Amino acid sequence: MASNSTTRFSDRVEDYVKYRPHYPKKILSYLRDLYTFGPGWVVADIGSGTGISTELFLRLGNTVFAVEPNPEMRSKAEELLAGYTNFVSVDGTAEASGLPESSVDLIVAGQAFHWFDPVRTRTEFGRIARPGSVVALIWNERLIGSDFEREYEELILRFAGDYKTINHKNISDAQIGDFFHPRSFVLQSFENEQWFDLDGLKGRLLSSSYIPKEGPGFAAMMDALKSLFDRHAAGGQVRVGYETKVYTGVLH
Repeated sequence: MASNSTTRFSDRVEDYVKYRPHYPKKILSYLRDLYTFGPGWVVADIGSGTGISTELFLRLGNTVFAVEPNPEMRSKAEELLAGYTNFVSVDGTAEASGLPESSVDLIVAGQAFHWFDPVRTRTEFGRIARPGSVVALIWNERLIGSDFEREYEELILRFAGDYKTINHKNISDAQIGDFFHPRSFVLQSFENEQWFDLDGLKGRLLSSSYIPKEGPGFAAMMDALKSLFDRHAAGGQVRVGYETKVYTGVLH
Protein backbone atom coordinates (compact mmCIF):
# COMPACT_ATOMS: atom_id res chain seq x y z
CA MET A 1 0.00 0.00 0.00
CA ALA A 2 1.17 3.54 -0.70
CA SER A 3 2.66 4.98 2.48
CA ASN A 4 0.18 7.85 2.87
CA SER A 5 -2.76 5.52 2.29
CA THR A 6 -2.12 3.87 5.63
CA THR A 7 -2.49 7.13 7.57
CA ARG A 8 -4.74 9.47 5.59
CA PHE A 9 -7.98 8.10 7.11
CA SER A 10 -6.77 8.21 10.71
CA ASP A 11 -8.76 11.35 11.61
CA ARG A 12 -11.90 10.27 9.71
CA VAL A 13 -12.74 6.99 11.39
CA GLU A 14 -16.03 8.05 13.02
CA ASP A 15 -17.36 9.69 9.84
CA TYR A 16 -16.25 6.66 7.85
CA VAL A 17 -18.21 4.30 10.10
CA LYS A 18 -21.36 6.41 10.12
CA TYR A 19 -21.55 7.68 6.56
CA ARG A 20 -19.76 5.41 4.10
CA PRO A 21 -22.01 3.21 1.95
CA HIS A 22 -22.21 -0.50 2.66
CA TYR A 23 -22.22 -3.22 0.01
CA PRO A 24 -25.30 -4.95 -1.40
CA LYS A 25 -26.04 -8.34 0.13
CA LYS A 26 -26.66 -9.59 -3.42
CA ILE A 27 -22.87 -9.87 -3.78
CA LEU A 28 -22.99 -13.01 -1.64
CA SER A 29 -25.52 -14.83 -3.81
CA TYR A 30 -23.66 -13.68 -6.91
CA LEU A 31 -20.43 -15.24 -5.65
CA ARG A 32 -22.34 -18.38 -4.69
CA ASP A 33 -23.86 -18.74 -8.16
CA LEU A 34 -20.61 -18.01 -10.02
CA TYR A 35 -18.06 -19.78 -7.82
CA THR A 36 -20.06 -22.00 -5.39
CA PHE A 37 -18.95 -19.64 -2.62
CA GLY A 38 -20.36 -20.47 0.80
CA PRO A 39 -20.01 -19.94 4.56
CA GLY A 40 -17.27 -22.57 4.77
CA TRP A 41 -14.84 -20.46 2.73
CA VAL A 42 -12.02 -18.65 4.54
CA VAL A 43 -11.98 -14.98 3.53
CA ALA A 44 -9.15 -12.44 3.59
CA ASP A 45 -10.46 -8.87 3.52
CA ILE A 46 -7.46 -6.78 2.47
CA GLY A 47 -7.51 -3.10 3.38
CA SER A 48 -10.51 -3.87 5.55
CA GLY A 49 -10.70 -0.47 7.22
CA THR A 50 -13.45 -0.23 9.81
CA GLY A 51 -14.93 -3.55 8.72
CA ILE A 52 -17.74 -2.55 6.35
CA SER A 53 -16.90 -5.27 3.84
CA THR A 54 -15.72 -7.65 6.56
CA GLU A 55 -19.11 -7.76 8.26
CA LEU A 56 -20.86 -8.74 5.04
CA PHE A 57 -19.00 -12.06 5.14
CA LEU A 58 -19.00 -12.47 8.93
CA ARG A 59 -22.79 -12.43 8.93
CA LEU A 60 -22.81 -15.33 6.47
CA GLY A 61 -20.57 -17.34 8.79
CA ASN A 62 -17.23 -17.08 7.01
CA THR A 63 -14.02 -16.91 8.97
CA VAL A 64 -12.63 -13.52 7.92
CA PHE A 65 -9.06 -12.31 8.32
CA ALA A 66 -9.40 -8.53 8.25
CA VAL A 67 -6.03 -7.14 7.15
CA GLU A 68 -5.65 -3.41 7.82
CA PRO A 69 -2.47 -1.33 8.34
CA ASN A 70 -4.11 1.79 9.81
CA PRO A 71 -4.22 1.38 13.61
CA GLU A 72 -7.17 3.72 14.16
CA MET A 73 -9.35 2.00 11.57
CA ARG A 74 -8.26 -1.46 12.66
CA SER A 75 -9.03 -0.64 16.29
CA LYS A 76 -12.49 0.59 15.34
CA ALA A 77 -13.19 -2.62 13.45
CA GLU A 78 -12.07 -4.64 16.46
CA GLU A 79 -14.51 -2.65 18.60
CA LEU A 80 -17.45 -2.95 16.21
CA LEU A 81 -16.95 -6.60 15.29
CA ALA A 82 -15.92 -7.96 18.69
CA GLY A 83 -19.11 -10.02 18.88
CA TYR A 84 -18.11 -12.22 15.94
CA THR A 85 -16.05 -15.25 16.95
CA ASN A 86 -15.16 -15.77 13.27
CA PHE A 87 -13.44 -12.36 13.03
CA VAL A 88 -9.62 -12.20 13.04
CA SER A 89 -7.95 -8.79 12.99
CA VAL A 90 -4.53 -8.60 11.31
CA ASP A 91 -2.01 -5.77 11.18
CA GLY A 92 -0.78 -6.10 7.61
CA THR A 93 -0.87 -4.71 4.10
CA ALA A 94 -1.87 -5.90 0.65
CA GLU A 95 1.78 -6.42 -0.20
CA ALA A 96 2.67 -8.13 3.10
CA SER A 97 -0.49 -9.50 4.68
CA GLY A 98 1.16 -11.70 7.29
CA LEU A 99 -1.25 -14.54 6.46
CA PRO A 100 0.01 -18.10 5.99
CA GLU A 101 0.70 -19.48 2.54
CA SER A 102 -2.27 -21.13 0.79
CA SER A 103 -4.62 -20.25 3.65
CA VAL A 104 -7.65 -18.52 2.10
CA ASP A 105 -10.40 -19.29 -0.41
CA LEU A 106 -11.60 -15.74 -1.18
CA ILE A 107 -9.63 -12.50 -1.18
CA VAL A 108 -11.70 -9.33 -1.01
CA ALA A 109 -10.66 -5.70 -1.38
CA GLY A 110 -13.52 -3.30 -0.75
CA GLN A 111 -12.84 0.31 -1.79
CA ALA A 112 -9.13 -0.35 -1.36
CA PHE A 113 -7.40 -1.85 -4.40
CA HIS A 114 -6.50 1.56 -5.86
CA TRP A 115 -4.21 2.09 -2.86
CA PHE A 116 -2.22 -1.11 -3.50
CA ASP A 117 1.01 -1.71 -5.38
CA PRO A 118 -0.48 -4.04 -8.03
CA VAL A 119 2.67 -6.04 -8.82
CA ARG A 120 3.62 -6.78 -5.22
CA THR A 121 -0.02 -7.35 -4.31
CA ARG A 122 -0.43 -9.88 -7.12
CA THR A 123 2.51 -11.82 -5.71
CA GLU A 124 1.14 -11.71 -2.17
CA PHE A 125 -2.38 -12.70 -3.20
CA GLY A 126 -0.93 -15.61 -5.15
CA ARG A 127 1.00 -16.69 -2.05
CA ILE A 128 -1.94 -16.70 0.40
CA ALA A 129 -4.54 -18.08 -2.04
CA ARG A 130 -5.32 -21.77 -2.21
CA PRO A 131 -5.53 -23.26 -5.73
CA GLY A 132 -8.81 -22.13 -7.27
CA SER A 133 -9.24 -19.23 -4.84
CA VAL A 134 -11.28 -16.24 -5.97
CA VAL A 135 -10.34 -12.56 -5.79
CA ALA A 136 -13.11 -9.93 -5.59
CA LEU A 137 -12.24 -6.26 -6.07
CA ILE A 138 -15.21 -4.13 -5.06
CA TRP A 139 -15.96 -0.43 -5.38
CA ASN A 140 -18.99 1.69 -4.59
CA GLU A 141 -18.76 4.13 -7.49
CA ARG A 142 -20.69 7.31 -6.79
CA LEU A 143 -23.01 8.26 -9.63
CA ILE A 144 -23.23 11.68 -11.24
CA GLY A 145 -26.54 11.20 -13.03
CA SER A 146 -28.96 13.52 -11.21
CA ASP A 147 -28.67 17.29 -10.96
CA PHE A 148 -27.77 16.93 -7.29
CA GLU A 149 -25.11 14.28 -7.97
CA ARG A 150 -23.50 16.38 -10.71
CA GLU A 151 -23.38 19.47 -8.52
CA TYR A 152 -22.01 17.44 -5.61
CA GLU A 153 -19.23 16.20 -7.89
CA GLU A 154 -18.50 19.77 -8.96
CA LEU A 155 -18.27 20.81 -5.30
CA ILE A 156 -15.71 18.08 -4.61
CA LEU A 157 -13.68 19.08 -7.67
CA ARG A 158 -13.70 22.66 -6.45
CA PHE A 159 -12.56 22.02 -2.89
CA ALA A 160 -10.64 18.71 -2.93
CA GLY A 161 -7.04 19.26 -3.96
CA ASP A 162 -5.97 15.68 -4.79
CA TYR A 163 -9.35 14.17 -5.70
CA LYS A 164 -8.43 13.63 -9.34
CA THR A 165 -5.13 12.01 -8.38
CA ILE A 166 -6.41 9.43 -5.90
CA ASN A 167 -9.88 8.78 -7.29
CA HIS A 168 -10.42 5.03 -7.62
CA LYS A 169 -11.91 5.66 -11.07
CA ASN A 170 -8.31 6.07 -12.23
CA ILE A 171 -8.06 2.27 -12.11
CA SER A 172 -9.00 1.05 -15.59
CA ASP A 173 -10.41 -2.28 -16.68
CA ALA A 174 -7.14 -2.79 -18.56
CA GLN A 175 -5.16 -2.45 -15.31
CA ILE A 176 -7.46 -4.90 -13.59
CA GLY A 177 -7.00 -7.24 -16.53
CA ASP A 178 -3.25 -6.99 -16.07
CA PHE A 179 -3.67 -7.91 -12.41
CA PHE A 180 -5.60 -11.11 -13.19
CA HIS A 181 -3.44 -12.04 -16.20
CA PRO A 182 -3.13 -14.69 -17.58
CA ARG A 183 -6.61 -15.48 -16.27
CA SER A 184 -9.60 -13.31 -17.11
CA PHE A 185 -11.98 -11.43 -14.83
CA VAL A 186 -15.74 -10.96 -14.67
CA LEU A 187 -17.41 -7.60 -13.93
CA GLN A 188 -20.85 -7.40 -12.34
CA SER A 189 -22.62 -4.26 -11.15
CA PHE A 190 -25.28 -3.72 -8.48
CA GLU A 191 -27.44 -0.72 -7.62
CA ASN A 192 -26.77 0.96 -4.28
CA GLU A 193 -27.83 4.19 -2.60
CA GLN A 194 -27.76 6.35 0.52
CA TRP A 195 -30.22 8.96 1.78
CA PHE A 196 -28.93 11.86 3.88
CA ASP A 197 -30.18 14.82 5.83
CA LEU A 198 -27.84 17.82 5.94
CA ASP A 199 -25.76 16.52 8.83
CA GLY A 200 -25.44 13.15 7.13
CA LEU A 201 -24.36 14.75 3.86
CA LYS A 202 -21.69 16.71 5.74
CA GLY A 203 -20.48 13.49 7.34
CA ARG A 204 -20.40 11.71 4.00
CA LEU A 205 -18.32 14.51 2.48
CA LEU A 206 -15.88 14.62 5.38
CA SER A 207 -15.42 10.83 5.37
CA SER A 208 -13.40 11.17 2.16
CA SER A 209 -9.66 11.52 2.67
CA TYR A 210 -9.29 14.14 -0.06
CA ILE A 211 -11.70 16.60 1.59
CA PRO A 212 -10.13 19.28 3.87
CA LYS A 213 -11.37 19.24 7.47
CA GLU A 214 -10.03 22.70 8.27
CA GLY A 215 -8.28 25.66 6.68
CA PRO A 216 -9.27 28.86 4.89
CA GLY A 217 -11.58 27.14 2.39
CA PHE A 218 -13.46 24.97 4.88
CA ALA A 219 -16.20 27.45 5.78
CA ALA A 220 -16.82 28.23 2.12
CA MET A 221 -17.09 24.52 1.36
CA MET A 222 -19.63 23.98 4.14
CA ASP A 223 -21.66 26.97 2.93
CA ALA A 224 -21.62 25.58 -0.61
CA LEU A 225 -22.71 22.16 0.65
CA LYS A 226 -25.65 23.63 2.60
CA SER A 227 -26.71 25.63 -0.45
CA LEU A 228 -26.53 22.48 -2.57
CA PHE A 229 -28.61 20.56 -0.05
CA ASP A 230 -31.23 23.30 0.22
CA ARG A 231 -31.66 23.39 -3.56
CA HIS A 232 -32.21 19.66 -3.96
CA ALA A 233 -33.56 18.20 -0.71
CA ALA A 234 -37.00 16.62 -0.79
CA GLY A 235 -38.57 15.71 2.52
CA GLY A 236 -35.40 16.82 4.25
CA GLN A 237 -33.15 14.38 2.42
CA VAL A 238 -31.05 13.94 -0.71
CA ARG A 239 -30.18 10.70 -2.48
CA VAL A 240 -26.61 9.67 -3.31
CA GLY A 241 -26.63 6.86 -5.84
CA TYR A 242 -23.89 4.31 -6.46
CA GLU A 243 -22.99 1.59 -8.88
CA THR A 244 -21.33 -1.16 -6.88
CA LYS A 245 -18.78 -2.77 -9.19
CA VAL A 246 -17.48 -6.26 -8.43
CA TYR A 247 -14.48 -7.55 -10.39
CA THR A 248 -13.86 -11.26 -9.76
CA GLY A 249 -11.44 -13.85 -11.05
CA VAL A 250 -9.32 -16.85 -10.12
CA LEU A 251 -5.58 -16.24 -9.74
CA HIS A 252 -4.29 -19.81 -10.13
